[in-house]
Amino acid sequence: MKDTVRIGVVGAGAIAQLAHLPVLAKMRGVQLVAICDNDRPKARALADRFGIPDVVTDIEDLLELDELEAVVIATPNHLHEPHVLSALASKRHVLCERPLSLTSRGVERILAAAARADRVVSVANNHRYRTDVQTLSRFMHGGELGKIEGMRAGSYHFKRPAEGWRQRRAESGGGAFLDHGVPLLDLALWLADYPDPVRVSAHMDRPRGASVVEEAMVVHLECVGSASFLFDVSSAYVGEEERWWFEVLAARGSARLAPLRVVKELNGRATDVSPSGAAGRESAFTQSYRAELAHFLTTVRGETSYDPPTDQVKLHKIIEGIYKSAEESKEIRF
Repeated sequence: MKDTVRIGVVGAGAIAQLAHLPVLAKMRGVQLVAICDNDRPKARALADRFGIPDVVTDIEDLLELDELEAVVIATPNHLHEPHVLSALASKRHVLCERPLSLTSRGVERILAAAARADRVVSVANNHRYRTDVQTLSRFMHGGELGKIEGMRAGSYHFKRPAEGWRQRRAESGGGAFLDHGVPLLDLALWLADYPDPVRVSAHMDRPRGASVVEEAMVVHLECVGSASFLFDVSSAYVGEEERWWFEVLAARGSARLAPLRVVKELNGRATDVSPSGAAGRESAFTQSYRAELAHFLTTVRGETSYDPPTDQVKLHKIIEGIYKSAEESKEIRF
């Protein structure tokens, strides 16, 4: 494959505008050839802004472009699986925003389709690519903190006006937890080498109506090895400021993100061993997407070995267990 990878972006919503398009437009070795969105005027405006030659309103029209080699899927959640499968059927590499599908079976279908097509499929779990997360991963996998006992994470966001499909569970797959909890869940499991789940308990708060998504959820997950994970998320927070936190608890230390702080037991005393260094110019959000997209491109070019995202099957089975626990008000064992 040539050094330049020709990419089309499907979906012209917020994440495409804030992350994918501005990052890809400035990356070497990338040519943005088209934007696909059912809102043609919006897509045309973005194409003009980022110097993209073509605009289409149907993914099938995009996939007919001979020069297209890869696609970024950034459409509403319920369209991820069919759009990824269409792209793979046309022999294109795919980077898909999370969730890869709304079900674990859907993830399995995508993995099988990618294997048949001999193409790369990647999930936009951008937190994994943050500089502070990569540093924390080295501390943990180097054994410096001892046995990992658990992780505690949360994300509180102010309530915002309802946004169409995001409020309809059949299209979104979920509310506060799917939007804000799943990224934390994937990050925690990834840092812990994706242990097998044992049991989960969850409680959610949502307006009446089975089709309405939740506004808040608290989840306790136990995995093999007695590792305990706790997640607390809200999309209807009333407070002075929005919050995001992530902490690791271990036998000989602890760590937290944003900013990265690592404390290690040395000679019987808790000692701050946080790495020093100047803060990057980019936000963690932009930096993580830049690193994620760069990794995707090197994989497509064959410069980096490809590891199929099989861990996403386990992730989605856990998500299904979480929602079942919240719906039925009982602990779910795996």
